[in-house]
Amino acid sequence: MEIFEAVKALSSLAHETRLGIFRLLVQVGTSGLAAGEINHAMRIAAPTLSFHLKELANAGLVSSRHEGRFVYYQANYAAMNELLAYLTENCCQGEPCLPGSACKPGAKR
Repeated sequence: MEIFEAVKALSSLAHETRLGIFRLLVQVGTSGLAAGEINHAMRIAAPTLSFHLKELANAGLVSSRHEGRFVYYQANYAAMNELLAYLTENCCQGEPCLPGSACKPGAKR
């Protein structure tokens, strides 16, 4: 991931509604949710939801698919993992972090 892509993704997530939508989509898995279901869960106006989903899609963090008259949105797990990898690639002084442990740069091992 390049710095421009990381900034775009982080900027997209730097809004409480968009972060909430993204976390909801991550939680439901690859099946995603219909726009109406997201609207119901987030309790925001439909035009506002459309705006936030567009911003997440432009950042590459969500994708959509049409099924009949419904539009389903799902988290882009590959993009999420690339962002996490970008943020942590120099963590722990180049040593792999242990699963489930907090990254503590400068800590004696």
